[in-house]
Amino acid sequence: MSASNELLPLAEPLTEEDVGRVLRDAFSEDLDETGDITSLSVIPAGVRFSGVMAARKSCVVAGLPVAQRAFLTLSEEARFAPEVNDGAEVDAGQVIAHIEGPARALLAAERTALNILQLLSGMATLTRAYVRAIAGTGAVLLDTRKTIPGLRRLSKYATRMGGAKNHRMGLYDAILIKDNHIAVTGSMAAAVQRAREAGHAAIEVECDTLEQVREAVEAGATRILLDNMTPEKLREAVAMVAGRAETEASGGVTLDNIRAIAETGVDFISTSRITMAAPAIDIGLDWRAES
Repeated sequence: MSASNELLPLAEPLTEEDVGRVLRDAFSEDLDETGDITSLSVIPAGVRFSGVMAARKSCVVAGLPVAQRAFLTLSEEARFAPEVNDGAEVDAGQVIAHIEGPARALLAAERTALNILQLLSGMATLTRAYVRAIAGTGAVLLDTRKTIPGLRRLSKYATRMGGAKNHRMGLYDAILIKDNHIAVTGSMAAAVQRAREAGHAAIEVECDTLEQVREAVEAGATRILLDNMTPEKLREAVAMVAGRAETEASGGVTLDNIRAIAETGVDFISTSRITMAAPAIDIGLDWRAES
């Protein structure tokens, strides 16, 4: 394995601050102030390990830069050499990365690194399946804010690796007017007007009925979220909007029905399943002591 251990680059929406925070929290709950008492007790301080990380089932890999930083957080001597890049599709048994360094530190970091890599790879793999299901329709898959608290940016990074686009990162970066906002302001038109007066040009409005769709377009919304509509209703809504705003289908989206939804002509389809229902991918890490 190459002695070089340059940091793997982070892609949007990840930052060093995001990754550092997640790793600090993870190691704090796993090691506390005592550390890995098993490894500290049974493994001599000078022992070094080398290991091979491999997929145990086919998947889309996501999270290698985070896994690398997990090992480096506990030992600057750790070496992490990936065989593939994030976003790559690998077969069962395929080697993902080689790792080498002080045995105690590698074992202490192993579970955190694998947990993150398995979780993000699961999200990326499921996302890729959804993206393939709508290939050729022109519809774009979006993720949502339904993510595990504290893992928002890592989750949205994983969906990007799977081929989706990120919806808003949080409540802070995009306007999405829902029924409770309308209930407080009194009408959809008033809610849209207030958003515009606050300086926002891109204004999305959630609609449950065709009448609400008509109101949203007339109020000047730039994107209409069509919530839990059947494909038939979606076609009617798309025809009603007639290109005056972007359309986004959401609610009840599955692999079984997403193609039919995409073929209605909507611009976007958003689903929380790619972040909340994705099973973790089984990725193994086998170690051997170096002589």
